[in-house]
Amino acid sequence: MATTLLRFLIISLILSLIPTNHSSTDPLSELQSLRSASDSAAIHLTDSLFRRILSHHPRSFSLLIFFDATQLHNKPELQLQSLKSEFKLVAKSFFENNQGNPDELSKVFFGVIEFGESQATFAKFGVNSLPHIRLVGPTDKDMKSEPVKMDAGDFSRLAESMAEFVESRANVVVGNIVRPPLVSKKQMGFIVLGVLIMLPFLIKRVIAGDTLLHDWKIWMSGAVFVYFFSVSGAMFNIIRKMPMVIPDRNDPNKLVFFYQGSGMQLGAEGFAVGFLYTIVGLFLALMTHVLVRVRNVNAQRLVMIVALFVSFLAVNRVVLLDNWKTGYGIHGYWPSSWN
Repeated sequence: MATTLLRFLIISLILSLIPTNHSSTDPLSELQSLRSASDSAAIHLTDSLFRRILSHHPRSFSLLIFFDATQLHNKPELQLQSLKSEFKLVAKSFFENNQGNPDELSKVFFGVIEFGESQATFAKFGVNSLPHIRLVGPTDKDMKSEPVKMDAGDFSRLAESMAEFVESRANVVVGNIVRPPLVSKKQMGFIVLGVLIMLPFLIKRVIAGDTLLHDWKIWMSGAVFVYFFSVSGAMFNIIRKMPMVIPDRNDPNKLVFFYQGSGMQLGAEGFAVGFLYTIVGLFLALMTHVLVRVRNVNAQRLVMIVALFVSFLAVNRVVLLDNWKTGYGIHGYWPSSWN
C-alpha cells in the first residue's frame, strides 16, 4: 500500500513539472479579453501572441492587421499615424456597433503590430513597405500568400474605405463610423458662455449697422477665399495632413512640388490649381458684373478677348496636369464632319 501511494505521488510530481502545451487552446477568449481592455478595441499584437494565434488551425475568426513602424512616423508621405488612427476608429466603431451581437464580434479582430518589437511577424508576412494592412482568414496558413492585402485604393476614404474592405472580405457588418466630436462638452460650454456674454454688445452693433458683416469688401474677400479653398483641394490636404512639398527620393537636395499619381496630392500642386481656377473665376465675375457696365464697345471686346485667352490657358494647364497625374487623357468631342 505504501509503495503504491509513493508511486502515485512520484507520477503526480512528474506530471506537474511537465509544461502545459497551450498550442491547442483556442485564442478566441484571449483576444476578446485584450480587445475589451483596449481603449480603441484594436489589439496590440506581438510575435508571441501571433504565434499562439497561428498555432490554432483552423480558427473561428479572421484577423485584420495594421503594420506600423514608429521610426517612420516622421515621414508625412506615408501618413502612418493618420491611417493608424483611422484603423483604430474602424475597430472601435465595429466593437461599439455590435455590442449586442457577440457572434458578430467574434468573427473578426483588429490588431496593430509594430516593426521594432515584432520583426519576426513582419518577415513572416514578407512586409517590406508601409502602409500595409492584411486580413488573415480562419484557414490561412502561408502568411506571405494567403492573407488578403488591402490595396492602396482602400485607403482613399480612410476609415470608410477600410470598413467597406472588412465588410466585403470578412462578411461582417461594421456599421456607422463613430468619430469623436470636434468640440468636447466642456469646450462647448465655454463657447456658449462667451456667446451669451457678448450677445448684448453684438446686438447693439448689428442694430447700428457697424459690423464687419456690413462691409461689402469683407463679403467679396470671403467669397474669393471660399472659392479658392474649394477648388484647390485644401480640405483634402487638411484631412490627409499632406505636406506642401516632399524631398525627391532620387536627389534629397531637390524638392517635389507635383506628385505623379492620383492617390496623393501635395499642398503646392493644390494651391497651384486653385490659383489657376481662381483666375478663371475672377475673370468670369469681371465679365458678368463689371464689363457689362462699360459703355465703350472696343474696351469690352478687348477685355473679353484677353479674359477668354487667359482662362483658356489656365484651364489647359489644369487639364494637362490631370492627364500627367492620372494617366487618363481628356479631349474634346468634335463633330464628325470636322474629322
